[in-house]
Amino acid sequence: MKIVRFIDLFAGIGGIRRGFELACAEHGLSAKCVLTSEIKPCAVDVLHQNHPNDVINGDIKQIQTADIPDFDYLLAGFPCQAFSAAGKRRGFEDVRGTLFFEVARILKDKQPNGFILENVEGLVNHDKQNSSDPIGRTLQVILNTLDDLGYKVSWRVLNAANFGVPQDRKRIYIVGARKQFPNLANFEETHSILADVLEHDKPVSSSNFVRLLLKHYSVAELVGKSIKDKRGGADNIHSWDIAYKGEISLNEKALLNEMLKQRRKKKWAVEYGIDWMDGMPLTINQICTFYQNPSLQKMLDNLVKLGYLKLEHPKKKVGNKRVQDETLPVGYNIVSGKMSFEVNKILDPNGIAPTLVAMDMQHLFVPDGDGIRTLTLREGLRLFGYSDDVKFNVTTQEGYDLLGNTVVVNVIKAVADRMLIAEGV
Repeated sequence: MKIVRFIDLFAGIGGIRRGFELACAEHGLSAKCVLTSEIKPCAVDVLHQNHPNDVINGDIKQIQTADIPDFDYLLAGFPCQAFSAAGKRRGFEDVRGTLFFEVARILKDKQPNGFILENVEGLVNHDKQNSSDPIGRTLQVILNTLDDLGYKVSWRVLNAANFGVPQDRKRIYIVGARKQFPNLANFEETHSILADVLEHDKPVSSSNFVRLLLKHYSVAELVGKSIKDKRGGADNIHSWDIAYKGEISLNEKALLNEMLKQRRKKKWAVEYGIDWMDGMPLTINQICTFYQNPSLQKMLDNLVKLGYLKLEHPKKKVGNKRVQDETLPVGYNIVSGKMSFEVNKILDPNGIAPTLVAMDMQHLFVPDGDGIRTLTLREGLRLFGYSDDVKFNVTTQEGYDLLGNTVVVNVIKAVADRMLIAEGV
């Protein structure tokens, strides 16, 4: 069996490596990792758990090219930073000072057959000079650099939901080969639902917030619902619907629901003489134009006291920030944002998960029997295409953090297959 050697940079928990190895196996190749670089301690720990015989190197910036063994393919989920000289077409010089430079440096010095790079979808439009430009200057500099290094480069934004994983996760994949441009179009789509990866009879949450939810709604009624106070709609539950900050009257609920819609209208910004923002504080006189009740002031006072509303001035732009303009009259505004509650959304087992990111995974719940709970780490791994033999002995918080920054194995496998075909392997 032919051996292909690869290096894995910014390795995380080894998702790109795993997808590449699976693709190689289907091509009758034996993939051998000759260098891994990762600096996050808990990620390094997971790499050791799954590859106990490998030496995990630290910061790639501290590794000289001469110390890297020869290899055939480079894999990297490199972090994206702004390029200070983006778009000036100075080739290799444009990327100095960025982590992508480490990728380019190694490609330039070692001249491997190909590479797979993965990054967030936002890289496509990062640092756009004109809104009509097809891509931003950052991506253009990256592509120019890779082209200058002699590679035939293809790139595409792909959604993991089309590769058999029940997660809506779009990422850009940049793939290069020496012989032909890798074809990143017309992948055969496969789909799955959340129920395909869920475990059962796991411990459910018994927190005060969850008890309040289940006091007012059945598990079946909660499925697919979001809990946030700054948006409305049939699929949304508000804190006042579950008396989270105290019981209120039906009239007070009606007032809050109406304010939720009205506060987003641009006419209030015109009245204030400021730039519109999504959610304006409204004075009692403004509220009277759409809600009439002889006890309105009493209702507003009670909602402020309980914490469903707050008194604040409208905000004006100061540089890149918005600050309260104390020259404008104080008004009433909804308090909590979408990430303010323990539960942000109860996922529908018959649907797919949203894009999983580290900071909000702990707020996503799933139904399990007569209760609801957060995703288990095993479920999290499955949502990224990892098989159940992968070891992942970390704390839940560490696991969520690592998963939110990992790659989808299924997509990497498909992309790697196209790179290998382009190289005629």
